[in-house]
Amino acid sequence: MPLDRVWVFAEVLDGQPITPALELLTRARSLGGTVEAVCLSPEAESAAAALGDHGATTVYAGTDPAYADLLLGGPGADALAALAAEHSPDLILFPTTYTSRDVAGRLAAKLDVPVISNGLDVSVDGGISVESSIFGASQNVSTRFEGRGPALALIRPKSFAAEPSGGGAPRIVPVEVPIADQHRSARVVERVIDKATGPKLEEAPIVISGGRGLGDPKNFALLEEFASLVGGAVGASRAVVDAGWVPYAMQVGQTGKTVKPTVYIACGISGAMQHTVGMKGAKNIVAINKDADAPIFKLADLGIVGDALKVVGQVIEELKARQG
Repeated sequence: MPLDRVWVFAEVLDGQPITPALELLTRARSLGGTVEAVCLSPEAESAAAALGDHGATTVYAGTDPAYADLLLGGPGADALAALAAEHSPDLILFPTTYTSRDVAGRLAAKLDVPVISNGLDVSVDGGISVESSIFGASQNVSTRFEGRGPALALIRPKSFAAEPSGGGAPRIVPVEVPIADQHRSARVVERVIDKATGPKLEEAPIVISGGRGLGDPKNFALLEEFASLVGGAVGASRAVVDAGWVPYAMQVGQTGKTVKPTVYIACGISGAMQHTVGMKGAKNIVAINKDADAPIFKLADLGIVGDALKVVGQVIEELKARQG
């Protein structure tokens, strides 16, 4: 079935659309039909240019100042439901973020339609289908939407590359759906931004991740030193995040961040499927583990059986020697 209209829900950070929204716009352009974006932020109009540059011909912009401080799930679902009733999109794509998951879930309940989460790709071939992973990312399945729309899908970051379309400025349509009083009682009172000296984990060309095999949280300092020498970022497995060794912002995996660096170095990580789904797209994977039978070696382009602390320490010494 040909698509008439595809929407992308675009969150805004520091006046610009988040990268996963631009990735979805890039993919939406290949699905056929008109590509449009819905943006609910006081900075929606300033973000419109970037959305248009990635393929959105129209941006439905909700610029109520309250969007800056409210939890967006409730008012976002209300606004999207009203817009969908008026414009009848065939498909609404959401990036897999905490905010978008909240909006998508509430919207699905309001419209009484299903939402497919953890998507890796979306296609149109006689119907709208979403590819996703199941059983700890050990298998991929394709799920087709049936019945009335719109189809709702949450797509994982890094599933596509964000590529400008060369399009012009989009038409901006004000969103005038009022925010219900019931949504105004929960507000964001503080935002804390993790300080970082290197590249962002999702954007780093080299990612060095640590797991329980490091033995102690203080040993992440060794990975930080390694990363600083090669211009990389440090990630972590869910096990060490759950243990409180490092903050959640460093977690790579199904319930963490998805990374696709040129080089991914797994230090003391066994390779549970929960972790590998977030890094298996790396171009080159290096695994360091004392257990020669660790599952991570099945993915690795280069496997080193040994103590990760000793191996990384020797690599650091060699790097320092070469850099003088």
